[in-house]
Amino acid sequence: MISIRRYLTRTLALVLAAVTALAITAAYLITGHEMEEILDAQLSLQSRVVAGLIEPDTSPATYRRIAERLSQPEHFAHLYRASEALPVDASQAARYHHEERKLSVGFWNRDGTPRLLGAVWNDAGPFPAPHEEGYAWVDYDGARWRVFSLYDEASRTWIRSGIHEAFMQELEGKVALGNLIPMLLAVVLLLWAMGVIIRRGLGPIDALSRQVAGRNDRDLSCLDVEVPRELGGLRQAINDFIARLRETLERERRFTADAAHELRTPLAGLKIHLDNARAGESASLDKAYSGVERLQRVVEQLLVLARLDRQDARHVADVDVYPLVLDLVAELWPWAQARHQQIELTGLESLWVRADPVELGILIRNLLDNALRYTPESGTVEIELALSDGLARLIVRDSGPGIPEELIDKVTERFRRAADQRTTGSGLGLSIVLELAKRQAAKLELRNRDPHGLEVSLAWRSLAQGTVPRPRPAPTRQ
Repeated sequence: MISIRRYLTRTLALVLAAVTALAITAAYLITGHEMEEILDAQLSLQSRVVAGLIEPDTSPATYRRIAERLSQPEHFAHLYRASEALPVDASQAARYHHEERKLSVGFWNRDGTPRLLGAVWNDAGPFPAPHEEGYAWVDYDGARWRVFSLYDEASRTWIRSGIHEAFMQELEGKVALGNLIPMLLAVVLLLWAMGVIIRRGLGPIDALSRQVAGRNDRDLSCLDVEVPRELGGLRQAINDFIARLRETLERERRFTADAAHELRTPLAGLKIHLDNARAGESASLDKAYSGVERLQRVVEQLLVLARLDRQDARHVADVDVYPLVLDLVAELWPWAQARHQQIELTGLESLWVRADPVELGILIRNLLDNALRYTPESGTVEIELALSDGLARLIVRDSGPGIPEELIDKVTERFRRAADQRTTGSGLGLSIVLELAKRQAAKLELRNRDPHGLEVSLAWRSLAQGTVPRPRPAPTRQ
């Protein structure tokens, strides 16, 4: 990818060169047109002045004197009589400017025969006679002349003034060159100024890059370099990314520390029970087995949390909660039966929500697992599906000890356990529930029941799909 500085410099330089070339071309063409008009006006004025000086009775001596004054060194004017050139006094030939050879004037009789022709209009024979008044281009001696022709009725004389094409081109070139040199100097100055402006304009990007490049892997503070308004969005995006990265790394560090702490305790207990079993205490094998079960539970839930922390993509769909709950109840039923617990499913037969089916299943399973784990033997876990205030609700009630009021807002923190510490667990169940509830756009509420027990409620925005949900007439016992 080409650098921004190089791209801007090259592109703007090309644009400036193209604009300069167009401006020079336009100036040259406009100058040529304007110069032609100015010179045409000069020819017209000159011809009319000359016509005003010629009288009907102008003598041949006067024409001879004019011819002598029009002669130039090596280029002599000619006086004609009956189409024959008459000699003139060459001693009077003079040239006061070298460009005079590119200008000339001539006189013709009414019938087109030459009367008097200026210096260079005799070099290759008489210059072509005029036939009509006005401007024209005339080819003579391998060159083109711009001429103006005028007929004076009083003296019955054709008067023609002319300028060599080379004179017009040279004049146009000088004027164009006079404009070109300042313009080229201006282009050079503009290129230098453009480079300075681009370098200064991209300076904040360099400063931002240097601040990012100069950081080590532990520096996750926000960028504080001053940037223009156009780079404010980029700086804010980088700072937001740094904040998310800092939060993720902090969560990873906290998770690693908490997991190490939580795994160390059951592993130490398991080692003690196994040492006792090796010493001959058979009862320690049962305790070791319980320790393995707790360790297995901790590892499973750690894996769930790790997967949730790293999984961003979700497959959202319309899900009926009722059959999902039935499947999970059937899955957990053997465990509840072993502890003589009852599971009741009440409320609606159909409850549609929009969620990820897999994550929703993990969420509800952790709710039921947590409720069964803290419900004593012969206790009851009640599951209710309800629809109220436009919200679909899943409510799980247990008959356990509940949660102390001062801990009810903190019990969803990872590795935070409360209530009955005699129950095996990792303190991760409600943390997983809270994380999944956020991902499913569900609201999680916990409150204690009277006289004891815990009620956990999940609420989603309801979906009107399928048959209209209807209340079940009586609770179902599993």
